Amino acid sequence: MAETEPVSNATPVGEKRTCLQDGDEETPAKKPKVDGENGNAPNTDGGGGCGEEEEQEGQASDGEEDGESFADMMKHGLTETDVGILKYVSDHEGFSGILKERYSDFVVHEINKQGKMVHLDDLSIPADSEEAAQSEQQPSDCDVLTEEQKKQLGELQLFKNKEGNVSIEVKDDTKEKRTLVHKAIKTQFPGLETKTEEKEGHKFIVAYHAAGKKALAAPRKHFWPKNRGSYCHFALYKENKDTMDAINVLSKFLRLRPNMFSYMGTKDKRAITVQEIAVLKITAERLAHLNKCLMNLKLGNFCYKNHPLKLGELQGNHFTVVIRNISGTDEQVHQAMGSLKQTGFINYYGMQRFGTTAVPTQQVGRAILRNDWNQVVDLILKPRPGAEKEYLVRCREEWAKTQDPEAALKKLPNKRCVEGQLLRGLSMYGKKNIVTSFGLIPRNTRLMYVHSYQSVVWNTMVSRRIETFGLKAVEGDLVLRGTTARVLTAEEAESHSIHDIVMPLPGYDVIYPSHHIGEGYRELLSADGLDLDNMRHKVKDYSLAGAYRRVIIRPTDVSWEVIHYDDPRISLVHSDFEKLENKPAPVFNKDGKYRSLRMEFSLPPSTYATMAIREVLKLDTSIKKQTQLNTVWFN
Repeated sequence: MAETEPVSNATPVGEKRTCLQDGDEETPAKKPKVDGENGNAPNTDGGGGCGEEEEQEGQASDGEEDGESFADMMKHGLTETDVGILKYVSDHEGFSGILKERYSDFVVHEINKQGKMVHLDDLSIPADSEEAAQSEQQPSDCDVLTEEQKKQLGELQLFKNKEGNVSIEVKDDTKEKRTLVHKAIKTQFPGLETKTEEKEGHKFIVAYHAAGKKALAAPRKHFWPKNRGSYCHFALYKENKDTMDAINVLSKFLRLRPNMFSYMGTKDKRAITVQEIAVLKITAERLAHLNKCLMNLKLGNFCYKNHPLKLGELQGNHFTVVIRNISGTDEQVHQAMGSLKQTGFINYYGMQRFGTTAVPTQQVGRAILRNDWNQVVDLILKPRPGAEKEYLVRCREEWAKTQDPEAALKKLPNKRCVEGQLLRGLSMYGKKNIVTSFGLIPRNTRLMYVHSYQSVVWNTMVSRRIETFGLKAVEGDLVLRGTTARVLTAEEAESHSIHDIVMPLPGYDVIYPSHHIGEGYRELLSADGLDLDNMRHKVKDYSLAGAYRRVIIRPTDVSWEVIHYDDPRISLVHSDFEKLENKPAPVFNKDGKYRSLRMEFSLPPSTYATMAIREVLKLDTSIKKQTQLNTVWFN
C-alpha cells in the first residue's frame, strides 16, 4: 500500500502470491436509452496504453513518480476546455484544494438496487440451514479424521502434495458420515475443497486445493446443497485497485474465468471502494480463505442467492471525498456546498472518459466513425509526447521506423495491451485488413473510443446550451416521457425546470432540440467529417443509436464539514476495514495547521463525482492541472 501504514499485520488487506502455485462485455444501444440511468460510465486511458484500464471516477498519479518529472510528462495531457467542459451553474467564488492527494481521500460505497448502501462489516461464513441443523448432534470434527489424514491434508494445503489431492475412503457409507468428513476438511483446512468419488465399488472423499489443478479441471463438481442459492454474493472492499484488476486477481487465485463473476458497476482505482460481487457456485469458505492471501482486497458479507448481478442494476454510488489544503473561507465553503445541494452541477462526462495521453480517445473514435482506418492505426501506434512507459516508447519508435507489426510487437513485454493486440492483428491479417486486425482489441475498449467521441460532442453542446439559455427550461428543449424524448412548447417550458431537461448523444435513433442548439450538433459533426443523418456504420458495432442524458444532476444525502489536523499523512476517513479491525476513527485538532473539506453525497450511475467537486471548487479537475497544483504545493 503506497500511501498508508499496513492495515493489519495479522490479516493484511493485500495481494500475497504465496497462496498460488507458479505456472499457474458493454453492448451498443439498439434503441435510445437514458444515459446515466442504467450503468456506470466507462472511460479509457489515452490510446489504450499497456497500463490498467480505469472505468469510472478518475485517475491520478500514485505518487510514485517525482512531482516535477510527472508534471513535466503531463504537460501534453488534456484540460477540461479540450473536452467541452466550460460552464458552472453557481455564482459562488471558487477556491483551491487538492483532490485525491491520497487514495484514501476518495471513498465509494455502492448503492444496490434496493437502495441500500453496500458496506463491508461482517467477515463470518453463513451457515447452511442443513448443516446447521446437523451440527448440534454431530461429533466434533476432530473425531472424524485420523492423524495421518490430517498430516496429508496439511501437506496438500501447503502445496507439498505432489499428487494434488488426498483420497479418504468412507467405510461407514452413510450420507451423515460423508457430510461430517466434508465439513471437517473444509473447517480444519481452509482453502481445500472436497468431492465424492466412487472407485471399484468403494466411496472416497477426494480433497483438493481450491487454487490447484483439480479445481481448474472441475471447479464446480463438488457438493452443492440443493437448498443453497447457486450464487455467492459478497462485498468487495478494495484499495487503490480498479474493479477489473480485482476480479482478475480473484479469478487467478480461484482458478476461474473472470466471467464467472458479475457486478453492477465498475469503481475507481485511486480510491477505497466497496461494491457487491456475485460468483457462481463458489463457497463463502473458499472466498473467505482468500482474505489471508490478498493485499488491497477484502471479502465479506457473504450470502447465497439464486441470481447473478447485472451491469446497471445499482441505484448509484455514495461518495466520501476529502479535498485537502483548501483556501476557501468557511463562508465560501458553505455557499459552494449549499449550491451543490440545492441546484446541483452540470452532468459533464469527466476527464477520465478521454484518457491521459497526448492522443485523446475521442480522436480515435472520430476516425473510426469516419471509417478512416489508417488514421485509427496511426493514432494508436504513432510516437507521442507525455507520460509513456519506456517499452511503449520503443514499440512506437519501431513502428514509426519500420511499419513492421512483428518487430514492434517484440518491443512489448505485455502483448495484451491495446497496442499489442492491434499489432498482433496486423501481423496475423496484414496491414490491408485493419478492421479485422482492430477487432482483436476487446469489444468494450473499441466501443469506448466511439463513446468518447459522443461524450465530447455532448459536453460541447451542453456548454452551448447553458451559455445561450442559462438554467431554465425553454421552448425547443427536450424532456423524457419514459424513455421517449419530446420537444417542449413555450407553454410547457413554463412548467418545467432545468432538472427536467435532457440532451442527446448523437446517433441514428434520437431527436435533437428544435432551437438552434439542435442545429449546432449538425454543424459540429459536419466539421468533423460526419453526417448527423447517417450514424449507421459499415461495421455494425460502431453504429451509434444515441442516448439521452440529463443536463443537471442534483446530488442527494449531501453533507460536509471543514476539518483541521496536524499530520498530513493520516487518513481523514474511517474506512470499513478499519472499523472491522476496531481501529480508532481519525482525531482532528481544531487548531491544526492543515485544513480540508470533507464532503459526502450520493449520485445516480454514470455520473461523475469529479464534476460535482469541480462545481464546488471551480477548479480544473484534469490530471494536468491537478498535478501542477500538487507540484506547486509540495515545492
